[in-house]
Amino acid sequence: MSLNLPKIQPTHPDETKPGLNKINVHQPATNTIHPMIMEKDVPVRMKDGATLYLNVFRPEKEGKFPVVISADVYGKDRPATDTYSIRTYLGSISHSMFTAFESPDPAFWVPEDYVVIKVALRGSQNSEGNLLPMSSSVEAQDYYELIEWAGVQKWSNGNVGMNGVSYLAMTQWMVAALNPPHLKAMIPWEGLSDMYREMAFHSGIPCTKFFRDWSNRQYHRWGEERVEDMVVRQSEHPLFDEYWEDRASKLGDIEVPMYVVASWSTQGLHNRGTLEGFKQSASKHKWLEIHGRKEWEYYYSRQSLERQKRFFDHFLKEIDSDWMDTPKVRLEVRDKFYEGEVRSESEWPIKRTNYTKLYLDGNCFALTEAPIKDEALLSYCIEPQNNESGNLIFNIKFDKDTELTGYTKLRLWVSADGSDDMDLFVALKKIDRRGMEVHFPDYNHIEDGQVAPGWLRVSHRELDPDKSTPYQPWLKHQSLQKLKPGEIVPVDIEILSSSTLFHAGESLRLVISGSEIIYRSTGCRHEETVNRGKHLVYVGGQYDSHLLVPIIP
Repeated sequence: MSLNLPKIQPTHPDETKPGLNKINVHQPATNTIHPMIMEKDVPVRMKDGATLYLNVFRPEKEGKFPVVISADVYGKDRPATDTYSIRTYLGSISHSMFTAFESPDPAFWVPEDYVVIKVALRGSQNSEGNLLPMSSSVEAQDYYELIEWAGVQKWSNGNVGMNGVSYLAMTQWMVAALNPPHLKAMIPWEGLSDMYREMAFHSGIPCTKFFRDWSNRQYHRWGEERVEDMVVRQSEHPLFDEYWEDRASKLGDIEVPMYVVASWSTQGLHNRGTLEGFKQSASKHKWLEIHGRKEWEYYYSRQSLERQKRFFDHFLKEIDSDWMDTPKVRLEVRDKFYEGEVRSESEWPIKRTNYTKLYLDGNCFALTEAPIKDEALLSYCIEPQNNESGNLIFNIKFDKDTELTGYTKLRLWVSADGSDDMDLFVALKKIDRRGMEVHFPDYNHIEDGQVAPGWLRVSHRELDPDKSTPYQPWLKHQSLQKLKPGEIVPVDIEILSSSTLFHAGESLRLVISGSEIIYRSTGCRHEETVNRGKHLVYVGGQYDSHLLVPIIP
């Protein structure tokens, strides 16, 4: 005998309307359907009179529940399925149709007795006002008010946690510095914390691809009368001034517990700022995880969701989830593409790091631990019509397994022939025993990535002595130091954090160039350089040009 039981049909987002909706959400990862309440277009009035709108997903039962909130400018009703490319290199991503771009999935959190709130920030979608991306003075203040609103609703237990990827992590850094009373935990997943240093400019060189593409998308998506033109602002503010200071999070003021996730594969965007958020925050309870995979695939993976849940269960539900036994640092040491070893550490940066100088040998183009006695003058031409590769390449072959994890710095002595400034492009690469480059996932999900990049506009070389360390130079970006004819200057170039294992017989390669080393069609690109004539690089003797690498014993 068969029973003709009614089959629950999943609700499509297009079937919802403003106000209260009873919906059935399909979760493809588990092939299950979850009933819940969706309150769409809930208005929240800000102190200055502007009304912002949000969606609330909550359990279909009475009670008070912790809140998982995310806020961005991409649109609260814009399903991730409409945004993610179907290109396979994004990885395997599984989420419900009610999951907004880079946002927590209601189909995972609501059945676990959480309320999920998706905010359309000021100036985006139907929220009123002007969109001022990453502004502490506006976006962070709005987010503060929204967190406090969520903490006192009848369905809230008073504990609010932030969660989300990229821009959704960037907004977390900004508002967490204000320490809203109802904010009890945060999960910033790969989000920069300093728009000038990590998105608009790379060590003084303007980003002409991703930053401008991203800015123009918001400009055209929500209307030029509502959105600040960030491309114009980039041109108007080439130095770190009050405008960019408003878009740099005050990380040292953050006290809320945090589970921070960074990656080696978002260098040039989220890598640096996420690690700085963890390092600089004043939070008593903080954990760091660093992976080498693709960000969205890793965020929505079941293992990642379960760790997110254990963290929130402890700090938002106040139940013993064994989270406090979690190692403070969990990182992946990369070997090959999607191959690596995950290891626990007690701090970041790793205290036992053996920072080792590898000197540039201009005679055999090698990297060596012994200082080079003989001076050498090296050069490359960077004129657009030059058909040569225009690179300087140095190699070291390891005679035993060697792990490089952490911060790398390149010290060079340079001068410019035919210019008063220089744009330097630097890369570290892994070369296998057969002489072939080993690629890794990298910026915007490309698959031909390298170990790590670095940049410097030489006129921006002035260091902040209070923030710089022997292994990480910190640039002020507050004035220009142009080169005089024939002037030779030392420069310290920050190479972004990475973790890579080199087996015996494999090599580390250093590339120095006057142009983009990987020409990324979807991400990091710097086409407005100051380069002319020749770059001169001085090594050996009195010129201690060297690469400082983080060897883990």
